[in-house]
Parts: sequence; structure tokens; C-alpha cells
Amino acid sequence: MGLTSRSLLYAVAFAAVLCVGLMVWLWPRLSGRGPLPVLGRLGAIALTQLTLTAVLALAVNISMGPFYSSWNQLLGRVDKSPVNVTGFSRNGGYGTIGATKGGLVQPAGPNGLDKVHGLPKGPEDQVGKVQSVRIVGRRSNVINPAFVYLPPQYFQKQYERQRFPVMVTISGYPGGTVSLAQHLQVPQTAAKLQAEKQLQPTVIVMISPTIAPPRDTECVDVPDGPQAETFFTKDLPEALRSSYRVGRDASAWGALGYSSGGTCALELAMRAPDVYPTAAALSPDYKIKNDPTTGNLFGSGEKGKQRRREHDLIWRLENMPVPRASVLVASSEKGEKNFGDTKKFLDAVKPPMTKASIILPEGSHHFTTWRREIMPAMKWMGEQLTFPQDVVDNRKPSDRHDPSKKDSGKKDSDKKAESGSDGRSEKKDPVSVRQDDAKRNEQAENGRAADGRAADGRAADGRAADGRAADGQDGDGPAEAEQEE
Repeated sequence: MGLTSRSLLYAVAFAAVLCVGLMVWLWPRLSGRGPLPVLGRLGAIALTQLTLTAVLALAVNISMGPFYSSWNQLLGRVDKSPVNVTGFSRNGGYGTIGATKGGLVQPAGPNGLDKVHGLPKGPEDQVGKVQSVRIVGRRSNVINPAFVYLPPQYFQKQYERQRFPVMVTISGYPGGTVSLAQHLQVPQTAAKLQAEKQLQPTVIVMISPTIAPPRDTECVDVPDGPQAETFFTKDLPEALRSSYRVGRDASAWGALGYSSGGTCALELAMRAPDVYPTAAALSPDYKIKNDPTTGNLFGSGEKGKQRRREHDLIWRLENMPVPRASVLVASSEKGEKNFGDTKKFLDAVKPPMTKASIILPEGSHHFTTWRREIMPAMKWMGEQLTFPQDVVDNRKPSDRHDPSKKDSGKKDSDKKAESGSDGRSEKKDPVSVRQDDAKRNEQAENGRAADGRAADGRAADGRAADGRAADGQDGDGPAEAEQEE
């Protein structure tokens, strides 16, 4: 039976109940003073405690993600099979997941996805789809499980050449992809927002912040150890661009997380704004520290001290160049220990960086609070991400320089641009996003420019046909707003 199997949990629970019953029944017979009765009592206690502990461990593992999804992971048997860097088909278009053996994004087993409730059901072009995949890190030399939500438009004819924005959602530790899908309800929230025209069609990736479980790598490149930051800033974008129709420009990419995943999202935006210029963090820390679950993340000596300082976000704002990034942070005045640091962080933000916040009167470091915040956070991020204007060229190589076929697919692109996803519902949320004046002014400009987006999309369609930005090459690389005066 699998480690996450309910059958295993029920079998071990039955064994635990049986052991307790046997101990109660045998205890009078083991009440003597000789060595054998003493050993018998010790054995009965040990066996009963072992089975009860096993039941508890199995239940916690299943509820936390699972933390270990297989016996091999529990025993440390990590997949070290060689990988190939592939992603495009020979005609320059994108292949489907699993079409090329050894690709950077590979199909995977359910990994708990089959136990997630409330996922959209129906035809892909009407409700979208959630895939369970493995992300291959070519530089970090790891293989990380992930879920990928593809919106309905991804499968619709009029969008077949369109690229989409990307939202990388990162769980806390020791949570995982199932926590994002089941407890935080990321794909369910995205589907609801898109159905209500409050979120543009977006590809959403759900992933854990650690690349070397059970160690908590905190999105840090550990000296002579796991290269988690490299995985998120280089390997993950490369893998997604090789297998999905997603934006090549960083303006289409953002990171969102809760707890340590929120810390990771902020670190990525401030340390690599050319990859993730937008971040939203629910209950984050603003400084990464060593602890028993992380081990030594920074190394020793003066270089280690400097690395530690550079992962202190408030220190970075006060002592290093401020990145051009947009960030949202969420906390609670009562019930969350990071509220004081959240105020310090917001006070330290200065241009060209922009800030927004969700501050609840009372909350907790728990999904009951994060589920209140996830919808306005995703709406806010949707407003920051640029909908890509470049398109994928699906023509045959022999047709690409044929003037008579230069505008093929333009009609479908026009339909897409006209039907677009710029409409926003005016429905208000109980949780509001506070936003600084600089970002408000920027969004006002974006709002005036939005009326010309369809025309720009058609022009970009023609440019893509000439420039071939997508010709098989790797890319480099709203809640109602309450203004803060």
C-alpha cells in the first residue's frame, strides 16, 4: 500500500486499537514481579505506543501535503535519472506535456491531486484543467513536483497562438502542492475570479519552496548545497517556457506565497526583479534565519554573514539599491507575530518599488486567515501582470517567409483581442488592498491604455509573424483599492 493510502492509515489504526485492547486484556497476566512479566509489560507498552505514533504520523503526513508522497521519498531514494533539455517540437511550435521523453516538464502521478475537492469539472475549454507534473531543474539538478492550472482560454481555438501570464504560487513549509490546491484553494479561486471577469486568463503554478525535502531550503542558494534560488529564478521559468504558451517578458510573471512561501515570493521579487517583478506574500517573514529545519543556509565567515544580511529584506531596503518591483504583504494587527515587521517593511519601501497591503484587525498564521486574503491578493496580482502581446507561430517553417501566408491566424487573434479579459467586476470584497499613490497613478495610466489593448494585440500579432519571437527559442532570462495617502 502507498504511503498516502487511506487503506494503510485505516489498517494501522485498526492495529493500534487492537494493541490497546490486547494490552488491557493481558495486563493482569503480566502483573508478576519476575523478569518475564516486566519484559512483557514493557513490550506491550512499546508496541501500543508504536502503533499509535504510526497512526498519528500517517495522518499528519497525509494532511500536510502530503509531506512524503511515497515510500521512496521517506527512505531518501531521490530520483537521479539523467535529463535532456528539450521543449520545442521540430516545427518550432510547442509540444504537449510528455510528448518528448526527458523534457523539462514531465507528467507525474496524482501526488494528492485526486484527493483535492472542488476542482473545476467539465470540458477543458470551458473550465480549464489542473495538471500534476514534475519540473526538471537543469542547473539546480533537481526534480520538483508541481501542479499547473491552465485556464479555459488556453484550450480555446481563438487563443491557440496566445501566450498567457504566469502566477507562481509557493506553499509554506512543510506544506506542499496539495496545501495550495486543497487548503488555500488556489485553482478554485482562480476559476471563480476568471468566470467573474475579475482575473485575466492566467497560468498558475503551485509548488513547494523546498527543493531538497525534508530540509527547508527557503529559496536560498546554499553554498555547496541545494540551489533553490537558481531553481526558481532560472530553471522554473525555463521549464515553463519550454512546455507552455506563457509570456517571455518578466512583466507577465509574478510570485505569490503564504508563510515561508510568502517570504520566498518577496525574496524573489527583490533579489531577481528581472524575473519576478511582482510578489504577494501572506504572513511572510522579512528575514531568513537558520534553524533546525534549514541547517546552515549561508555558510561561514564574512561571506556567510553578508549572505545572511542580503536575505534580510528590511536591511536590503535600507542598504542596497531598491528594485523596480511591486509587492503586496498581508498580516493581522492581532494574532500574527509578524505585524510589527510588516509595518517596518512597508515604511522602508521607497520608489521605484511600490507597495500594497492587506491588514486584518484579527487573524492567525493559518489557512482560515489566508483563505480570506487569497482572493484579493490574486486580483491585485492579476492587475499587475501584463497580458503578453506576442503570439506563438504555428505555421510550418516553409510558410514562415511566404508573404501570402504572413497573416495566417490573424482572425483568431482578433477575436481573442476583442473578447479579451480586461473587464473587471465591480463586486466588492470584505478584505481590501491598501495601495500607495505611486502605484495608483501607474494603474490609472494603465487603465487609459487598456482601451487600446485590442488594437495593440492585433499589431503584436503581425510583428510576431515577422520577428518570430516564438520560433523555438528560449526566453532570457484588485480587490477594491483603498488608497494610502
